[in-house]
Formats: sequence, C-alpha cells, structure tokens
Amino acid sequence: MEAEGLVGSRADIENDHIAFRTMGVPQLGLRSFEKIFLHYGYQKRDPYFFASKKLDAFWYAPPGPQYPRIFVSELRVGDLSEQAQRIIHSYTDEVQHDPVDDLDLDDGEAVDRFLHSGLWRLPSWEHYSRLLEESEYAAWVIYNRYYLNHFTISVHNLPAPHHTVEGFNVFLERLGVNLNDSGGKIKVSPDGLLLQSSTVAETVDAEFSGGDRHRIAGSYVEFAERRVLPEFVGLERIERRHRRDGFEAGNADKIFESTFRSQLGRVETSDGGM
Repeated sequence: MEAEGLVGSRADIENDHIAFRTMGVPQLGLRSFEKIFLHYGYQKRDPYFFASKKLDAFWYAPPGPQYPRIFVSELRVGDLSEQAQRIIHSYTDEVQHDPVDDLDLDDGEAVDRFLHSGLWRLPSWEHYSRLLEESEYAAWVIYNRYYLNHFTISVHNLPAPHHTVEGFNVFLERLGVNLNDSGGKIKVSPDGLLLQSSTVAETVDAEFSGGDRHRIAGSYVEFAERRVLPEFVGLERIERRHRRDGFEAGNADKIFESTFRSQLGRVETSDGGM
C-alpha cells in the first residue's frame, strides 16, 4: 500500500474493527472477555446469532472515532455433541475462574500479554482433528485461544480507485492475495451500505502436544467499505459518524469461513499444494 501510494505510511491505515473468538463456558466467553473493552470505554451494541455455526456475537463501539470497533463471537459449546463438549471442557476447565478478574486492566502491556498467552494446555492433534470435523470454529479457538482472529482495513478513505471493496480487491488480486469467495468475494449488506471482503487465512506450522506438527489456519485480514448514509449524501466533509455503522450477520457468517478448510483448500490447489 505504501509502494502504490495508497497511504503515506503504515500509520495511515485505518483499522475498521478487530475480531476475537471465544468459548462459551462459564469462566470464559463473552461475559469475561468484554470486561477488557468495557473498561476502556467501549459500549456493547447489537447481538448476532449464527445458527449453522452455533455462535453468538456482539460488537462494541469505541470511545472515540480514532479507535477500531471490536467484534467478539462465542461458541455455543452446549450445542455441540457430548464428545466435542468433553474435549473442549478437558481444556477450558483448567481455567477455574475468570482470568480477566486477575488482570490490571489499567496496564495495557499486561492486557496485551494476556491476549497472546495460552489459557490452557497445548491441544493434541487428535482432539483438534475431532473438533475440526464438527466445528472448525471450535478447532481454531482450542489452538489459538484469544489470539487476534483478524483486523480490518477501512478502504473508503483511500484514494480512488482503491476506495471501494471492488477496487481494493483488484489491487489485492494483482498482488496474488487469495480472497475468501464464500458467498462471493464481496459480501454486501441488504441495505447496500456495508461491503466486506477478506483474505483466506494464513496457514501456520503449528506444534501440538506430543510434538506433532501440522499446517493449520491462522489469522486473516478483512476489508470494509462503509458507505455514506442516505441522509448525509452530498455533505462536503464526510466523517465516520456519517457512514453506515455496525455489522451484518449475513456478511459476517461468510467472513468466518476465511479460516475454514473449504477456503484453505482453494489456496492449496491454486498453489500446487503446501
């Protein structure tokens, strides 16, 4: 982006939102995780439910326009098979009380370390594989814990022709970036005001308990175009508050699949295997 003149420096890239995944168990999940962002002045907004993926989610509005939105999803562990629940609880039960309650939330470095720390022991490849068959989301979380799932580049403030998701996708594909095509490469909200795309997750060389190593889905990058709300079209100066806010369940449902094997397999095929 710097080389093409889209931004003057990396600091100019606007982060639309950051997303995290959690397990819906009593001592973890949304009710625990959201304490971090509520402490920093974020406000809890709309709920979302993803029936086929057995997920709940909320988004959190930032205390100022210079900060990214937060999107947090939670696996409905109780909706999985008994075997999958037993596997998950064999790990999450190691966390016997809410770990956020032990954090000094005024210490930003401590919070950062927490988000990059393992909350339970390293999973076995057998358990990961079993979860992968039933819930790819569950498998992702059992290995990655709270590690950043994705961040999102706001494209609408970039110079033309890269200021739309369509134009930015052309730029990305020219660079050889593989895009998630579940539901189409561009996901569009029913009102036509929120357009999103995302890369296929980077695969990482992951070590499991016992020393097994396998390539698995890591994190990815999303791209968002928030169009101007109808009542503000024609304003000379467009600010963040004039654009479509929030999220769209239909879009997010397909974005989740950026870490799924159906997308990773497309990359493996196009690249001639890993």
